[in-house]
Amino acid sequence: MNQPVRKTTPKGIFMLLLTALIWGSSFVAQSLGMEKIEAYTFNGIRTLIGALFLLPLVILRRNAKKKRLIMSGLSSENVKAKMKTSKRQIKYSIVISLVFFLACNFQQFAFYYSTAGKIAFITALYMFFVPLFGSFLGKKVRILTWISIIIGFVGLFLLCINPEDMTDINLGDILATICAIFYSFHILIIERMSDMTEKEHEPIDGVEISFTQFLISGTLTIILMFIFENPDIHNIIAAGKPILYAGIMSCGVAYTLQIVGQKYTEATVASLLMCMESVFAVIAAAIVLNEKMTFQEIFGCVIMFTAIILSQIAECQSVS
Repeated sequence: MNQPVRKTTPKGIFMLLLTALIWGSSFVAQSLGMEKIEAYTFNGIRTLIGALFLLPLVILRRNAKKKRLIMSGLSSENVKAKMKTSKRQIKYSIVISLVFFLACNFQQFAFYYSTAGKIAFITALYMFFVPLFGSFLGKKVRILTWISIIIGFVGLFLLCINPEDMTDINLGDILATICAIFYSFHILIIERMSDMTEKEHEPIDGVEISFTQFLISGTLTIILMFIFENPDIHNIIAAGKPILYAGIMSCGVAYTLQIVGQKYTEATVASLLMCMESVFAVIAAAIVLNEKMTFQEIFGCVIMFTAIILSQIAECQSVS
């Protein structure tokens, strides 16, 4: 049975486009940060910074909610009950956190082997994985969507494969593709969470979900940092600006905008809007990092982006 279609609103579109802009520019910060420190160190610190950035907002929102409940005349017991975090929110917070932990770490390790612009375009494969995996959740996928997926993988081939050596697949390309798979799960789980909470009339706080995501993911990554890496405080300070930008803007702001924005946007439309991060990333990498791509890689990017647009047109038609 097909799932009901989520209505897309201008509010959601604006939030997710802003998300894409911040994410795209943060690829540059990730690349610069990796020049000074290792992957787990960068990711662990930046995600915990994201959590720290959101903590005051979480406290202010909870205090404001408690004040509204008290002003409404509820008893102290009822106020306490309504302030309690629901089991559903705790469950989704844990699942979303673990998926995010895997996605962002696979992506960060890709920077050891590839460039910011290239990683951004490969990460955009989640545009294809969202409708693909969504079909297993009862979403109808048209033939045009499957065609666009095939076209997208042709573009990925041109972007990643050296024609002089057909077996030369960059490890960074593989890691970025795995990252795209987990990000597609991330998008679908958030939509599922929003659908379930609306159906059950059980509110979930998107800011709290985002805060928990960064806290759990950052803690796990920091543990791995101490196990597998040798963090140096001087190198961390040297990478301070990229870490702060990635932590505050990419984590604290953008991922919160994603979770809140998806409440007002259908998943396939959301994935189209967020895939614009790849375009913003290539532009930012060219301006800041002076990264250049070969003609084959540029052609592969064009094919991939064309396929992305085609796949989302197909999905929009299927829900119209």
